[in-house]
Amino acid sequence: MRVIAGSAKGSRLRVVDGPGLRPTGDRQRETLFNVIQGLVADARVVDVFAGSGALGIEALSRGATSCVFIERNRKAAAAIEFNLEHCHLDNRGRVETADWRVGLRRLAGAGEQFDLLLADPPWADDAVAGWLGSLASVAAPEALLCLERRVGTEVPASNDWHAVRVLSVGDTAFHFMDRIVPTDGDC
Repeated sequence: MRVIAGSAKGSRLRVVDGPGLRPTGDRQRETLFNVIQGLVADARVVDVFAGSGALGIEALSRGATSCVFIERNRKAAAAIEFNLEHCHLDNRGRVETADWRVGLRRLAGAGEQFDLLLADPPWADDAVAGWLGSLASVAAPEALLCLERRVGTEVPASNDWHAVRVLSVGDTAFHFMDRIVPTDGDC
């Protein structure tokens, strides 16, 4: 597994095996970033269910300002820290070793907001509706959520996100969602 483009192009990434860890392949990442490239430069990024950190590191390599990685598996979190140092991106990346609930609560409590949200939950995770709202708590008004799921997996409707597009690459589907910002007249 390697970084596809940008300042760390070609750098090999350390990957940890474990339950629920499924790194996004090179082909899938390349396709994803070809679609969102115009939104990456200068973006504040959060990579939730980060695993190896490949998605967030790809964003940093392509010009994102910063990235916070949320990963509960300690070995995977240590691999992300190694990968950031190896790619010379550790000055713009930070790892939160925590469950997604705790990590997003910490970020929201600190008032952090992100322009680009990358989420690659375990495909067996059926709690999508629960964390879509939590992701909205750290999303900037014009934020884009890129949600990675297995092809054919439905994503529930959300009061916080509007589905824009679905892109399938092999057995992976990327669901692109815009943040719904309540207006003063909304209840």
